[in-house]
Amino acid sequence: MKLKPIVISLSLLLVSGAALADDDCDDPVAQWQPRENLRKQLEAEGWTVFRIKVDDGCYEVKGRDPNGYRVEAEFSPATFELMEMEREDDDDDHRDRSKRYSEPTNEDRVPRKGIVKGRPSVTVE
Repeated sequence: MKLKPIVISLSLLLVSGAALADDDCDDPVAQWQPRENLRKQLEAEGWTVFRIKVDDGCYEVKGRDPNGYRVEAEFSPATFELMEMEREDDDDDHRDRSKRYSEPTNEDRVPRKGIVKGRPSVTVE
């Protein structure tokens, strides 16, 4: 029986699995910078930050990037180096961006043939 190819294959498999699993931040806690510093840095770059939390040793930021896309990004807590960024697709990406952020007109609020276009408005007294 040829044992050498089996041993080599198993060792390569184990090494590659360990390399793929290491996507977490491993900065020592003593070197971490405050989350508020990251928030200030990102807002100065044009981001809108919704939330910053710690996940797998990284700062996970949810917000909008300078281009207006919703993103989830991971930053190193010691250096604020971008580790990973994922763009969250909005449901209305097919619409014009300028129309998405503008106020709806009265025409958009009026139901047509029993079908409401847009969100209904609610008044609480």
